[in-house]
Amino acid sequence: MEKIIIIGAGPGGLSAGMLLASKGYDVNIFEKQNHIGGRNSRLSVGEFSFDLGPTFFLMKNILEEIFTETGRKLEDYVNLMEINPMYRLKFSEKKEFYPYSMGNDEKMKEEIDRVFPGEHKNYLQYIEREEKKFQKLLPCLQVPYDNFLDFLKPNFLKSLPYLDAHKSIYNVLSDYFTDEDLKLSFTFQAKYIGMSPWEAPGTFSIISYLEHKFGVYHVEGGLNRLSSAMGKVIEEEGGKISLSTSVKEILFDDTKAIGVLLEDGEKIFGDHIIMNADFAYGIKNLVPAPIKSKYSDNKLKSKKYSCSTFMIYLGLNKIYNTLPHHNIIFAEDYKRNVEEMSHRKILSDDFSFYVQNASVTDSTLAPEGKSALYILVPVPNNKSSIDWEKEKTDYKNKVLDAMEKKGNFKNIRESIEVEKIITPKDWETERDVYLGATFNLGHQVSQMLVFRPHNKLEGYKNFYIVGGGTHPGSGLPTIYESGRIVSKIILKEE
Repeated sequence: MEKIIIIGAGPGGLSAGMLLASKGYDVNIFEKQNHIGGRNSRLSVGEFSFDLGPTFFLMKNILEEIFTETGRKLEDYVNLMEINPMYRLKFSEKKEFYPYSMGNDEKMKEEIDRVFPGEHKNYLQYIEREEKKFQKLLPCLQVPYDNFLDFLKPNFLKSLPYLDAHKSIYNVLSDYFTDEDLKLSFTFQAKYIGMSPWEAPGTFSIISYLEHKFGVYHVEGGLNRLSSAMGKVIEEEGGKISLSTSVKEILFDDTKAIGVLLEDGEKIFGDHIIMNADFAYGIKNLVPAPIKSKYSDNKLKSKKYSCSTFMIYLGLNKIYNTLPHHNIIFAEDYKRNVEEMSHRKILSDDFSFYVQNASVTDSTLAPEGKSALYILVPVPNNKSSIDWEKEKTDYKNKVLDAMEKKGNFKNIRESIEVEKIITPKDWETERDVYLGATFNLGHQVSQMLVFRPHNKLEGYKNFYIVGGGTHPGSGLPTIYESGRIVSKIILKEE
């Protein structure tokens, strides 16, 4: 039986592990933390439960397909809840927009007419063209890109008229909508990949389309239950997940990966080695010198990385029943906020933030009558000179002030029972996220497809990479897809 070693039990490693274990491979996963899931794991603070990272479950069909390939159904493992309206978008004191997913066409029309009169026909044009774009692009995101000849594949050539790579997401949406706030409603999703909508390639305009087409889902107990379910499938198939087990180095025999050296000195050998660590962290710390020489510190730092996030997790003694599950509150000058974060690398006084008020949907996250509140503020990554030990308390208070004044979470301080803060520095030092860039490498054209680290590292045998730092990119659906791509490569080689 061929032995698979996977370093890291994040969603990419779990998807590869599920598929390979179901095909009869002996799967062994080594996870440094004492829990599975990576950034898609559970965070417990007292009696309250939170998702550490992702809270939007998009394109559930990708994970459903992976479960189906193992002979299972996702819904047998988790309880999915569609959220409609998908979220509250708050632009100013008196202007809010509540978009609905497709299938709720009349409600969406009424909402657009209420907030943006005359724009509904433009919305329909957007949906029509993005549907074609999605159908052309999807096949391109389900195969590896190892060399420039891959650009000559029929599926890629067919997608060229729809790539919009020469435009930004903002420019693409400007072709459809006239109202600036409506453009913002369909471009803020660039933050899902940690980028500015004025810089992210127009290719990613499909992200907002995916929300509208497939819906936004919550998982009872939190999205972290997806990782738990995937781990359960691996174990059902005879695979093994070793927690609190840190890999010190990946072992090679010349150019062939042959195993791993654990921190305790034990050597474990295998036939195929899959790295699911944060890409830059893994290259800097886990591989031998010949590979490191290709990715020196200067080369790694010269790459473009996503923003980071300032996280506040609050356990409250009340529930904000009148506020929805997902809330995005925009800065008054959103473009300036993004510019200060992405280029000037400073903290904005006027900032945007996201609040998940999941307890209005899911009673399992907190004791009865209480709620778990998740707050995310996009901030500069650690290329900045921000001293987070010095800044975090003052910044937390600024965020709580904005929650009360702009987000309508009145008297929030009086309701806090427990709190946990994660800064960009914490992401780097405690979670091994290079530069605290929580959405990994940026998704500029120069860092996509063949220009992104390959799923099988070129020049080396039996060494594969999954996760947000490789093709097809960051975000749960694409990270799952990276695991599926690697499993197909291994199966094809066998």
